Amino acid sequence: MILKLKRTPGIFLVGFMGCGKSVVGPRLAARLGWSFADTDEDIEREAHATINEIFDRLGETEFRRLETEAIQRRVKCIQTGKPMVLALGGGAFGQPQNFDLVENNGVTIWLDCPLSIIHRRLEGSTNRPLARDRHKFDLLYYTRREIYCRADYSVLITGDDPEAAVEAILALPIL
Repeated sequence: MILKLKRTPGIFLVGFMGCGKSVVGPRLAARLGWSFADTDEDIEREAHATINEIFDRLGETEFRRLETEAIQRRVKCIQTGKPMVLALGGGAFGQPQNFDLVENNGVTIWLDCPLSIIHRRLEGSTNRPLARDRHKFDLLYYTRREIYCRADYSVLITGDDPEAAVEAILALPIL
């Protein structure tokens, strides 16, 4: 295991919405014997509202504040030596304070999924506020790729088998 993970045993999955963080994450955590958490689930549980409701009622700025708080809570657990795989929301890694939190407390892995697969996966989805406008969605995808490439590692997602992504992560020189 690399020194960074020995000090703070956190694996942070980053990537665009629909790339598979919430599906790959629990499987990876199970294989490692670690816990798993998803910041979007944490936010919804804490706010007693869906992500859509938070965006619609409070706006994206308030959502980002809640997101940072959720990441901070999870990082505190990791800092106490409790190993965790954490799936971050699609925009979390682009917020400087969140980037610093995860970059300094574990390893970041970008699930790099082609836009065509994401479109197919999210077709008909109504629970993603930033996916309402297809043109803006596509622009956001390409803008965020510049941010995601700052992750420590990347894993190319080529299909819908989450086990393939787990195997690719386990093959990285981190464990």
